[in-house]
Amino acid sequence: MRSSNPVFSRRGFSRDNGAYAGFGTQQPQAQAGTATNPYATNPYATDPATGMPQAPVRGNAMTIDDVVSRTALTLGTVIVTAAISWIALPVDQANLKTSYGIAIGAALIAFVFAMIQSFKRKPVPALILAYAAFEGVFLGVISSAFSTYTGPGTVIQAVMGTMCVFAGVLIAYRMRWINVNRRFVGFVTAAAIGFMLLMVVNLLFSAFGGGDGLGFRSGGLGILFGVIGIILGACFLAIDFKQVEDGVTYGAPREESWLAAFGLTMTLVWIYMEMLRLISILKGD
Repeated sequence: MRSSNPVFSRRGFSRDNGAYAGFGTQQPQAQAGTATNPYATNPYATDPATGMPQAPVRGNAMTIDDVVSRTALTLGTVIVTAAISWIALPVDQANLKTSYGIAIGAALIAFVFAMIQSFKRKPVPALILAYAAFEGVFLGVISSAFSTYTGPGTVIQAVMGTMCVFAGVLIAYRMRWINVNRRFVGFVTAAAIGFMLLMVVNLLFSAFGGGDGLGFRSGGLGILFGVIGIILGACFLAIDFKQVEDGVTYGAPREESWLAAFGLTMTLVWIYMEMLRLISILKGD
């Protein structure tokens, strides 16, 4: 099962006959209906049937606590740099071009760091934190702009909305109301590709034709695509949760928790940006 998250897609997360196939690890095909543990030779792996270690645990397997702590550190870096850039790069008539120029530059640098990490076989914490820092600069300026032109409550509403989506998906996943399987991932991936292509086309028409391009970010269509974007982000979260759960169950190395944090951060940034756009449209700005 490959994730639509580019960070996880390089790791080859997959399931054969319903069995997890590992962080970039391919195992021989099991007999039909038999789960294959990609970490069968891993001393930190657990038996999914009993939940008991298959060998003495040596303390180097990924745990939920590892994922939570790395995610908190990564998101904390985003929040701190966003707050600093909000204060240091005000979006007003005197500083508008400078602030936007720095924000665009930071976004491009963050994208480069994200792509470098995505193509590496192992996580590099420095790259992940650098991505988070530059992403925070971009979000700080953009959030300041939305706050200035749509009202100071917009950012708080977007943050609360993002938190609610995260909590809602987590509860739904833990209650098994969401079944993350190959078909689910394939559908989400196809929908995400189509969504991104439409947004790129709309951006090109807006850049060269003026106005709002094809109208995908304003009016009724803007509301519809904003909701679709948030739903896609929620689906990404469900896939991320599944991959974290499988990694913990099958004894993934502790360093993989950095990849989990990286992927979750990217997904939450996606949802936050879609929330900002949707709230802006609903306010008529």
